[in-house]
Order: sequence, then C-alpha cells, then structure tokens
Amino acid sequence: MENPNLVAEKKYNKWIVILSIVIPLVVAALFGVNLRDMGFDVAPLTFLPPIYASLNAFTALLLIIGFLAIKKNKIELHKKLMTTAIGCSALFLIMYVAYHMTSNSTPYGGEGVMRTVYFFVLISHIILSIVIIPFVLITFVRAITNNIERHKKIAKITFPLWLYVAVSGVIVYLMISPYYI
Repeated sequence: MENPNLVAEKKYNKWIVILSIVIPLVVAALFGVNLRDMGFDVAPLTFLPPIYASLNAFTALLLIIGFLAIKKNKIELHKKLMTTAIGCSALFLIMYVAYHMTSNSTPYGGEGVMRTVYFFVLISHIILSIVIIPFVLITFVRAITNNIERHKKIAKITFPLWLYVAVSGVIVYLMISPYYI
C-alpha cells in the first residue's frame, strides 16, 4: 500500500506545475504592459519600490528566523514564519507587477565594475526568482502533507535559493534607487 502522505502530496503536483509555469509567464506578459502608455488614466505607483524591497528584506528575515526556529524544534513557529514568507513573496510579486504596469522602467546609471555587479545580481535574481517557484511550492506541499523527511531534503535546497532571491532583490533595489526619477 502506498504511503498516504505521498498520495496527498501527489494531488498537488498538477498545481505546482501549473503555477510554476503560469506565474512567470503572467509576470513576463504583464511586465510588458504599461497602462499609462495604453491611454489609461492611472497614476504611476512610484512609491512601491521601497515597499516591495522592504518586503524582500522582511522575507529574508522570516526565512532566517524560520530556519533558526526549526533548528530549535519550534515547529509551529516555523510553520507560521514560512507561511508568512510565502505571503510576503506573493505580495511582493503583486506590487512589483503593479509598479511596472504603471511606471516606466528605471535604467541603471552606474558605470564600470558596479554596472557589471548590478547586472550580475539582477540577472541571477531574475533567473532564480523563476527557479524558486516550484521549489517553494514543493517544499510547502511536503510540509502540509506531513512528508517531513522529503520536506527536509528539498528545504535544504529551497532555503538558500529563496534567501538569495530575497536578499538580491534588496541589493538590486539599493543599487538602482539613486536612479529613480
């Protein structure tokens, strides 16, 4: 007989695949849509970048505290922290898309080595922000279906990747913030 936890986990696999494909595609499609350029009378949401950068910083903090909580066997606290981190990441994504749908992109104005560093951090952040989606979803599903050993295995990969995405998002914001209009 198959493990009931594994059966429960498999029920989510279709959704993980769908969301892992649809989220990046929708974000990419909406990123190219500027409502103001299309004639809609919407105010640019230029106040959002420091807010969503703060959400990235808060997500990083939640991930670190969640990691420390599970190391101290504080399972309920860990669950709450990780669920909140997922919520913060989702809220970040909504704000990020809203900003780019109402505002023109800000070009990076730095030069030399800093320009190279900026684009390295930005590109790695973007790529890993796409890669991390299925990892977070799988890790979460394994936790909620009580497949703890499988959860631990993938969490060892998910945690550092997700932490990098959160921290690099803050770094990208700090590096480009002097160039906002």
